[in-house]
Amino acid sequence: MEKLIDRPSRAHINFEVPAALRKWPSLRNARREGTTPYLLIDGTLDQCIRALMAKPAALRHLYEIHTSPQPPLVDPVLPGEQLVELARLRDFL
Repeated sequence: MEKLIDRPSRAHINFEVPAALRKWPSLRNARREGTTPYLLIDGTLDQCIRALMAKPAALRHLYEIHTSPQPPLVDPVLPGEQLVELARLRDFL
């Protein structure tokens, strides 16, 4: 009998799912306590990632994207730092 070889499943990310780019109110490049992020873009995950990547790298920690989870790579809320890696993956795929 032939033995089946276990292959890792390929992670697939749908960049066309609805998403919202949000920004935290800030003071001196830090999130302001007692606030919540406000909506900048309501579009697709791809559109939100592109908009975030157009922001200065030093400010990306103030942004996050809210979207549908796509385990294991996409959480419901993606902080700016994690989105840079997701953008690289998107460009690779």
